Amino acid sequence: MTRRWAVAPRVAVAALVVVLGLGAVCAAVALTGDGAEVRTVAPVGEPAPSAQTSVAASARSGEESADDDESAAGAVVPDGSDGSAGSPVPDAPDAAGVVVHVVGQVASPGLVAVPEGARVADAIDAAGGAGPEADLAALNLARPVSDGEQIVVPRPGETVVAAPATGGGSDGAPPGADPVVDLNTADAAALEALPGVGPVLAGRIVQWRTDNGPFTAVEELGEVSGIGPAVLADVRDRVRV
Repeated sequence: MTRRWAVAPRVAVAALVVVLGLGAVCAAVALTGDGAEVRTVAPVGEPAPSAQTSVAASARSGEESADDDESAAGAVVPDGSDGSAGSPVPDAPDAAGVVVHVVGQVASPGLVAVPEGARVADAIDAAGGAGPEADLAALNLARPVSDGEQIVVPRPGETVVAAPATGGGSDGAPPGADPVVDLNTADAAALEALPGVGPVLAGRIVQWRTDNGPFTAVEELGEVSGIGPAVLADVRDRVRV
């Protein structure tokens, strides 16, 4: 004979509640597993950064980075291995010229350097120019100068014997040779030292220079009374203008 177990209603209700509770717990565990999202909670009193603020900060950071890149790209390094700016190349030195001694009525008497082929006028300009009492008509300003010569700029009526050039040029006498006399600056005493020229002819040369101005060529000595072809040939290499 089979015995049936009767379950009291209260026991059945309690068992149902336990089963439902276990099901709820299992569901909660399943929802909070490894795949759940974890969020950072801001401390109390400090507002959490908004999405708009984060975007603005990112934009500013991007602009600053772009400006830094442009500054680096715009910095131009001059040519050269050390990156330093190259200094200007100095001009090449002037070609060697001649040195002459300019004295007399000039602003700055003394030694001056002028280029090869320079003339008396250039040498006077290099010495500061003629003074207010200079008699430029007594000089041949177009004559080329030679290295080592002396140029005397006289006053009106003054006659000066110019020292010969020592450079061995065509206008100067080589060392040991007779001095070359400048027909436009030599006085009567210097002219008397020329071969074939005595006191009379020397005086006539000075007078011719006074009447006609400075000599422009040695051949003009032939226009002085008493100087013929023979005398001119003797003095040709001893005078200059």
